Amino acid sequence: MALILTREDVIKVLSMKDCMEVVEKAFVELVNGTADLPLRIPIKSPDGLSLYMPAYLKEMKALACKVVAVYKDNPARFNLPTTIGKVLLQNPETGEVICIMDGGYLTAMRTGAASGVATKYLANDKPNMIVGIYGAGVQAKAQLLAVAEARNIQIVYVCDKAIELAAKFAVEMNEQLNIEVRVATKHEQVLDSDILIAATSSPTPVFDGNLVKPGTHINGIGSHTPNARELDTELIKRSKFIGDSREACFKEAGDLMIPLQEGSITESHFYAELGEIITGKVPGRTTADEITLFKSNGLAIQDAATAKLVYDKALEQGVGKEIEL
Repeated sequence: MALILTREDVIKVLSMKDCMEVVEKAFVELVNGTADLPLRIPIKSPDGLSLYMPAYLKEMKALACKVVAVYKDNPARFNLPTTIGKVLLQNPETGEVICIMDGGYLTAMRTGAASGVATKYLANDKPNMIVGIYGAGVQAKAQLLAVAEARNIQIVYVCDKAIELAAKFAVEMNEQLNIEVRVATKHEQVLDSDILIAATSSPTPVFDGNLVKPGTHINGIGSHTPNARELDTELIKRSKFIGDSREACFKEAGDLMIPLQEGSITESHFYAELGEIITGKVPGRTTADEITLFKSNGLAIQDAATAKLVYDKALEQGVGKEIEL
Protein backbone atom coordinates (compact mmCIF):
# COMPACT_ATOMS: atom_id res chain seq x y z
CA MET A 1 0.00 0.00 0.00
CA ALA A 2 1.12 3.56 -0.74
CA LEU A 3 -0.27 6.75 0.73
CA ILE A 4 -1.21 9.39 -1.85
CA LEU A 5 -1.05 13.01 -0.66
CA THR A 6 -2.35 15.93 -2.72
CA ARG A 7 -1.16 19.51 -2.47
CA GLU A 8 -4.08 20.25 -0.15
CA ASP A 9 -3.10 17.31 2.05
CA VAL A 10 0.47 18.57 2.33
CA ILE A 11 -0.72 22.09 3.18
CA LYS A 12 -3.01 20.66 5.87
CA VAL A 13 -0.25 18.88 7.81
CA LEU A 14 2.90 20.95 7.19
CA SER A 15 3.76 23.95 9.39
CA MET A 16 6.84 26.14 8.97
CA LYS A 17 7.93 25.62 12.58
CA ASP A 18 7.98 21.83 12.19
CA CYS A 19 9.60 22.09 8.76
CA MET A 20 12.43 24.24 10.11
CA GLU A 21 13.10 21.71 12.87
CA VAL A 22 13.55 18.76 10.50
CA VAL A 23 15.47 20.77 7.89
CA GLU A 24 17.91 21.87 10.60
CA LYS A 25 18.41 18.21 11.55
CA ALA A 26 18.99 17.36 7.89
CA PHE A 27 21.83 19.89 7.63
CA VAL A 28 23.36 18.45 10.80
CA GLU A 29 23.27 14.99 9.23
CA LEU A 30 24.89 16.33 6.08
CA VAL A 31 27.86 17.80 7.93
CA ASN A 32 28.13 14.79 10.27
CA GLY A 33 28.36 12.36 7.36
CA THR A 34 25.09 10.47 7.94
CA ALA A 35 23.44 11.81 4.79
CA ASP A 36 23.78 10.38 1.29
CA LEU A 37 23.31 13.29 -1.13
CA PRO A 38 24.16 12.96 -4.83
CA LEU A 39 23.96 16.12 -6.92
CA ARG A 40 20.67 16.52 -8.73
CA ILE A 41 20.47 14.71 -12.09
CA PRO A 42 19.25 16.89 -14.99
CA ILE A 43 17.65 15.43 -18.11
CA LYS A 44 16.69 17.75 -20.97
CA SER A 45 13.88 17.03 -23.40
CA PRO A 46 12.88 19.15 -26.41
CA ASP A 47 10.35 21.15 -24.38
CA GLY A 48 11.79 21.27 -20.89
CA LEU A 49 14.05 20.07 -18.12
CA SER A 50 13.55 17.32 -15.54
CA LEU A 51 15.56 17.10 -12.34
CA TYR A 52 15.91 13.98 -10.18
CA MET A 53 16.86 14.67 -6.57
CA PRO A 54 17.50 11.63 -4.33
CA ALA A 55 18.67 11.66 -0.71
CA TYR A 56 18.94 9.42 2.32
CA LEU A 57 19.12 10.61 5.92
CA LYS A 58 20.25 7.69 8.08
CA GLU A 59 19.42 9.14 11.50
CA MET A 60 15.99 10.39 10.42
CA LYS A 61 15.31 7.21 8.41
CA ALA A 62 14.22 9.37 5.47
CA LEU A 63 14.77 7.97 1.96
CA ALA A 64 13.20 9.90 -0.90
CA CYS A 65 13.51 11.16 -4.45
CA LYS A 66 11.90 14.31 -5.81
CA VAL A 67 11.17 14.63 -9.51
CA VAL A 68 10.91 18.23 -10.71
CA ALA A 69 9.95 19.24 -14.25
CA VAL A 70 10.40 22.77 -15.61
CA TYR A 71 8.48 23.33 -18.86
CA LYS A 72 8.13 27.02 -19.71
CA ASP A 73 5.32 26.51 -22.26
CA ASN A 74 3.09 24.55 -19.88
CA PRO A 75 0.79 27.45 -18.94
CA ALA A 76 0.04 28.44 -22.53
CA ARG A 77 -0.09 24.98 -24.09
CA PHE A 78 -1.53 22.76 -21.37
CA ASN A 79 -2.88 25.07 -18.63
CA LEU A 80 -0.30 23.60 -16.26
CA PRO A 81 2.28 25.28 -13.98
CA THR A 82 5.75 25.92 -15.37
CA THR A 83 7.26 23.88 -12.54
CA ILE A 84 5.77 20.57 -11.39
CA GLY A 85 7.14 18.32 -8.67
CA LYS A 86 6.34 15.02 -6.97
CA VAL A 87 8.13 13.26 -4.12
CA LEU A 88 8.46 9.49 -3.69
CA LEU A 89 9.13 8.41 -0.11
CA GLN A 90 10.54 4.93 0.50
CA ASN A 91 10.79 2.62 3.47
CA PRO A 92 14.58 2.51 4.00
CA GLU A 93 14.38 -1.04 5.38
CA THR A 94 12.58 -2.56 2.39
CA GLY A 95 12.95 -0.01 -0.42
CA GLU A 96 9.18 -0.01 -0.92
CA VAL A 97 7.59 3.28 -2.01
CA ILE A 98 5.27 4.06 0.89
CA CYS A 99 4.10 7.53 -0.16
CA ILE A 100 3.71 9.69 -3.26
CA MET A 101 3.04 13.34 -2.53
CA ASP A 102 2.75 16.61 -4.38
CA GLY A 103 6.06 18.48 -4.24
CA GLY A 104 5.09 22.06 -5.05
CA TYR A 105 4.11 23.35 -1.63
CA LEU A 106 6.66 21.06 0.03
CA THR A 107 9.46 22.59 -2.06
CA ALA A 108 8.44 26.14 -1.18
CA MET A 109 8.28 25.29 2.52
CA ARG A 110 11.57 23.37 2.71
CA THR A 111 13.35 26.17 0.83
CA GLY A 112 11.90 28.74 3.18
CA ALA A 113 12.81 26.56 6.14
CA ALA A 114 16.50 26.50 5.16
CA SER A 115 16.54 30.30 5.06
CA GLY A 116 14.74 30.39 8.40
CA VAL A 117 17.42 28.18 9.94
CA ALA A 118 20.17 30.32 8.40
CA THR A 119 18.49 33.44 9.76
CA LYS A 120 18.27 31.84 13.21
CA TYR A 121 22.03 31.27 13.29
CA LEU A 122 23.37 34.22 11.27
CA ALA A 123 21.14 37.29 11.57
CA ASN A 124 21.48 39.84 14.32
CA ASP A 125 18.83 39.29 16.99
CA LYS A 126 16.95 42.35 18.15
CA PRO A 127 13.31 43.42 18.49
CA ASN A 128 11.26 45.07 15.74
CA MET A 129 13.45 44.08 12.80
CA ILE A 130 12.93 45.23 9.20
CA VAL A 131 12.81 42.74 6.33
CA GLY A 132 13.24 43.56 2.64
CA ILE A 133 12.11 41.11 -0.04
CA TYR A 134 12.79 41.08 -3.76
CA GLY A 135 10.10 38.91 -5.35
CA ALA A 136 6.47 38.39 -4.41
CA GLY A 137 5.74 34.86 -5.56
CA VAL A 138 5.11 31.60 -3.74
CA GLN A 139 8.72 31.29 -2.62
CA ALA A 140 8.80 34.83 -1.24
CA LYS A 141 5.81 33.96 0.95
CA ALA A 142 7.54 30.88 2.34
CA GLN A 143 10.69 32.91 2.94
CA LEU A 144 8.80 35.47 4.99
CA LEU A 145 7.01 32.76 6.98
CA ALA A 146 10.36 31.26 7.92
CA VAL A 147 12.12 34.52 8.75
CA ALA A 148 9.16 35.55 10.91
CA GLU A 149 9.53 32.24 12.76
CA ALA A 150 13.21 32.98 13.42
CA ARG A 151 13.12 36.68 14.32
CA ASN A 152 10.82 39.39 15.66
CA ILE A 153 9.69 41.32 12.58
CA GLN A 154 8.01 44.71 12.66
CA ILE A 155 7.92 45.90 9.04
CA VAL A 156 8.40 44.22 5.66
CA TYR A 157 9.11 45.99 2.36
CA VAL A 158 8.40 43.97 -0.78
CA CYS A 159 9.62 44.83 -4.28
CA ASP A 160 8.48 43.13 -7.49
CA LYS A 161 8.34 44.25 -11.12
CA ALA A 162 4.66 43.25 -11.08
CA ILE A 163 3.28 45.93 -8.77
CA GLU A 164 -0.12 44.21 -8.53
CA LEU A 165 1.58 40.99 -7.38
CA ALA A 166 3.51 42.88 -4.72
CA ALA A 167 0.28 44.55 -3.54
CA LYS A 168 -1.44 41.17 -3.29
CA PHE A 169 1.54 39.77 -1.40
CA ALA A 170 1.38 42.65 1.07
CA VAL A 171 -2.30 42.08 1.83
CA GLU A 172 -2.02 38.30 2.16
CA MET A 173 1.09 38.27 4.36
CA ASN A 174 -0.18 41.11 6.52
CA GLU A 175 -3.28 39.07 7.29
CA GLN A 176 -1.41 35.80 7.76
CA LEU A 177 1.37 37.09 10.03
CA ASN A 178 -0.17 40.25 11.49
CA ILE A 179 2.94 42.15 10.41
CA GLU A 180 2.98 45.44 8.54
CA VAL A 181 3.90 44.65 4.93
CA ARG A 182 4.42 47.56 2.55
CA VAL A 183 5.02 47.72 -1.20
CA ALA A 184 8.39 49.41 -1.74
CA THR A 185 8.43 52.37 -4.10
CA LYS A 186 12.23 52.62 -4.24
CA HIS A 187 15.22 50.34 -3.68
CA GLU A 188 16.39 52.30 -0.63
CA GLN A 189 13.37 51.11 1.34
CA VAL A 190 14.14 47.45 0.66
CA LEU A 191 17.88 47.77 1.24
CA ASP A 192 17.50 49.60 4.55
CA SER A 193 16.71 46.24 6.15
CA ASP A 194 18.11 44.02 8.87
CA ILE A 195 17.29 40.93 6.81
CA LEU A 196 17.26 40.95 3.02
CA ILE A 197 15.69 38.22 0.88
CA ALA A 198 16.28 37.73 -2.86
CA ALA A 199 13.65 35.35 -4.22
CA THR A 200 13.22 36.27 -7.87
CA SER A 201 13.62 34.55 -11.23
CA SER A 202 16.04 37.23 -12.47
CA PRO A 203 19.21 35.94 -14.18
CA THR A 204 21.03 39.20 -13.39
CA PRO A 205 21.62 41.11 -10.11
CA VAL A 206 18.50 42.77 -8.76
CA PHE A 207 20.16 45.43 -6.58
CA ASP A 208 23.47 47.22 -6.01
CA GLY A 209 25.52 45.39 -3.40
CA ASN A 210 27.28 48.63 -2.44
CA LEU A 211 24.00 49.86 -0.92
CA VAL A 212 23.55 46.98 1.52
CA LYS A 213 24.15 48.31 5.01
CA PRO A 214 26.56 46.76 7.53
CA GLY A 215 24.98 44.14 9.79
CA THR A 216 22.52 42.89 7.19
CA HIS A 217 21.80 39.21 6.81
CA ILE A 218 20.92 38.08 3.27
CA ASN A 219 19.15 34.94 2.07
CA GLY A 220 19.83 34.38 -1.64
CA ILE A 221 17.26 31.99 -3.08
CA GLY A 222 16.26 32.57 -6.67
CA SER A 223 19.26 31.75 -8.88
CA HIS A 224 20.56 28.19 -9.02
CA THR A 225 22.42 27.80 -12.32
CA PRO A 226 26.04 28.66 -13.20
CA ASN A 227 25.14 31.51 -15.55
CA ALA A 228 22.48 33.23 -13.45
CA ARG A 229 22.79 35.35 -10.32
CA GLU A 230 20.59 37.66 -8.27
CA LEU A 231 23.51 39.02 -6.22
CA ASP A 232 26.28 41.13 -7.71
CA THR A 233 30.03 40.75 -7.28
CA GLU A 234 30.35 43.66 -4.88
CA LEU A 235 27.88 42.12 -2.43
CA ILE A 236 29.62 38.74 -2.59
CA LYS A 237 32.96 40.42 -1.86
CA ARG A 238 31.49 42.29 1.14
CA SER A 239 29.75 39.25 2.63
CA LYS A 240 30.63 36.29 4.79
CA PHE A 241 29.49 33.56 2.37
CA ILE A 242 27.69 30.52 3.80
CA GLY A 243 26.18 27.92 1.46
CA ASP A 244 23.82 25.02 1.91
CA SER A 245 26.44 22.79 0.25
CA ARG A 246 30.01 23.59 -0.76
CA GLU A 247 29.80 21.21 -3.74
CA ALA A 248 26.48 22.62 -4.96
CA CYS A 249 27.66 26.22 -4.66
CA PHE A 250 30.81 25.64 -6.70
CA LYS A 251 28.97 23.66 -9.38
CA GLU A 252 25.56 25.37 -9.56
CA ALA A 253 25.53 28.83 -7.96
CA GLY A 254 26.23 31.64 -10.40
CA ASP A 255 26.22 34.07 -7.45
CA LEU A 256 29.53 32.50 -6.38
CA MET A 257 30.82 31.06 -9.65
CA ILE A 258 30.69 34.28 -11.70
CA PRO A 259 32.79 36.39 -9.26
CA LEU A 260 35.18 33.44 -9.03
CA GLN A 261 35.55 33.31 -12.82
CA GLU A 262 36.06 37.08 -12.89
CA GLY A 263 38.94 36.73 -10.46
CA SER A 264 37.16 38.99 -7.97
CA ILE A 265 37.28 36.32 -5.25
CA THR A 266 39.08 33.04 -4.62
CA GLU A 267 37.64 29.70 -3.52
CA SER A 268 38.58 30.55 0.07
CA HIS A 269 35.80 33.16 0.04
CA PHE A 270 33.37 30.29 0.67
CA TYR A 271 33.29 30.52 4.46
CA ALA A 272 31.26 27.50 5.60
CA GLU A 273 28.34 25.19 4.99
CA LEU A 274 25.19 25.89 6.98
CA GLY A 275 25.55 22.59 8.84
CA GLU A 276 29.00 23.66 10.06
CA ILE A 277 27.47 26.82 11.53
CA ILE A 278 24.58 24.92 13.17
CA THR A 279 26.88 22.39 14.84
CA GLY A 280 29.37 25.03 15.98
CA LYS A 281 32.23 23.57 13.96
CA VAL A 282 32.66 27.01 12.40
CA PRO A 283 31.57 30.25 14.13
CA GLY A 284 28.73 32.14 12.46
CA ARG A 285 28.26 35.88 12.89
CA THR A 286 31.14 37.26 14.96
CA THR A 287 30.34 41.00 14.88
CA ALA A 288 27.15 43.03 14.71
CA ASP A 289 28.36 44.93 11.63
CA GLU A 290 29.42 42.10 9.32
CA ILE A 291 27.24 41.18 6.35
CA THR A 292 26.27 37.52 6.37
CA LEU A 293 24.98 35.76 3.27
CA PHE A 294 23.27 32.38 3.01
CA LYS A 295 23.18 30.97 -0.51
CA SER A 296 20.49 28.35 -1.04
CA ASN A 297 20.66 26.00 -4.02
CA GLY A 298 18.03 23.61 -2.68
CA LEU A 299 19.16 20.16 -1.55
CA ALA A 300 17.40 16.83 -1.70
CA ILE A 301 18.08 16.29 2.02
CA GLN A 302 15.55 19.07 2.63
CA ASP A 303 12.98 17.24 0.51
CA ALA A 304 13.63 13.89 2.19
CA ALA A 305 13.39 15.32 5.70
CA THR A 306 10.24 17.29 4.91
CA ALA A 307 8.60 14.39 3.05
CA LYS A 308 9.18 12.09 6.05
CA LEU A 309 7.66 14.74 8.33
CA VAL A 310 4.63 15.15 6.05
CA TYR A 311 4.13 11.38 5.85
CA ASP A 312 4.29 10.94 9.63
CA LYS A 313 1.90 13.84 10.22
CA ALA A 314 -0.52 12.53 7.59
CA LEU A 315 -0.61 9.12 9.27
CA GLU A 316 -1.22 10.74 12.67
CA GLN A 317 -4.05 12.91 11.34
CA GLY A 318 -5.62 10.36 8.98
CA VAL A 319 -4.91 12.52 5.91
CA GLY A 320 -4.52 11.15 2.38
CA LYS A 321 -5.67 8.07 0.51
CA GLU A 322 -4.03 4.66 0.58
CA ILE A 323 -3.95 2.66 -2.66
CA GLU A 324 -2.57 -0.68 -3.80
CA LEU A 325 0.06 -0.06 -6.48
